[in-house]
Amino acid sequence: MDALPLAEMNEFPHHSKHPGKMHACGHDGHTAMLLGAARYLASHPDFDGTVVFIFQPAEESEGGAAVMIEDGLFEQFPVEAVFGLHNWPGIPVGEMMAMPGPVMAGTCGFEIHVRGHGCHAAMPHQGIDAIVTGSQLVQALQTVVSRTLHPCDAAVVSVTQFHAGEAWNIIPEEVVMRGTIRTFKPEVQEAVERAIERLCSGIASANGAQISVRFDHRYPPTVNSPAEARFCQQVAAEVFGEDKVLRDTLPSMGAEDFAYMLKEKPGCYVWLGNGPGTGGCTLHNPHYDFNDELLKLGVAYWAHLVRRALPKS
Repeated sequence: MDALPLAEMNEFPHHSKHPGKMHACGHDGHTAMLLGAARYLASHPDFDGTVVFIFQPAEESEGGAAVMIEDGLFEQFPVEAVFGLHNWPGIPVGEMMAMPGPVMAGTCGFEIHVRGHGCHAAMPHQGIDAIVTGSQLVQALQTVVSRTLHPCDAAVVSVTQFHAGEAWNIIPEEVVMRGTIRTFKPEVQEAVERAIERLCSGIASANGAQISVRFDHRYPPTVNSPAEARFCQQVAAEVFGEDKVLRDTLPSMGAEDFAYMLKEKPGCYVWLGNGPGTGGCTLHNPHYDFNDELLKLGVAYWAHLVRRALPKS
């Protein structure tokens, strides 16, 4: 079957830019693409079967996909496979990443409390310095990936917060540290957590302090199933051209709650090029700019995917 001509997509109005607050990720553009595809397919029903368009709230941080699944999404709307798309700065417009296996990491937050004994900064011998203890731990955490994991296993451990003290002349009693862990495999996640616990225990003992750690498991890894990934590669090649399909791109350590969908159903999550990403035009950046040229590309991809998945007999 011929790919959907991109010219046919020009009948859809462009997503307008407007000043004001933005999430800086392009979800409004993604929604517009899906609405455009639904409108087009409703007026051109040259396919056999049922298509479910999922407009999901709370993708960022709140895990809206998990809640929808818990509320019976796939019981009310049974599907054989699921497909997702996200714009991606750094990939040229008109190109698409579609590949099997992990494409985005699972994410887990951690919170560490270091408790020492507060004292006057001029008399440090009278206390147990939580700041020095916490600083040692920050440095030690940098060895979790480099000295605990197999060199071929990917992971990230980043400390993103370090809160301690209020006065210039007081060594505080407590330090609170927070950060994130990113992995692609459950067994790697487990190894990272056990390594962090060992370091907390050892450094606490060495300094005479108390250290506790809590892990907050969030999104699982986003893993594309092989058959659906190959199918999306075929669809992308027919819409954009064979040389515009990226089949062996490095996965991202960012996280995506479409992962919950892929744990329930086979499917594929693709990246649609948003442009070079220069000048800070990256995801979750104040300079991010959704490229309106993607709208017709996204609609064409979705419409052709439906036609290829559900060909008219």
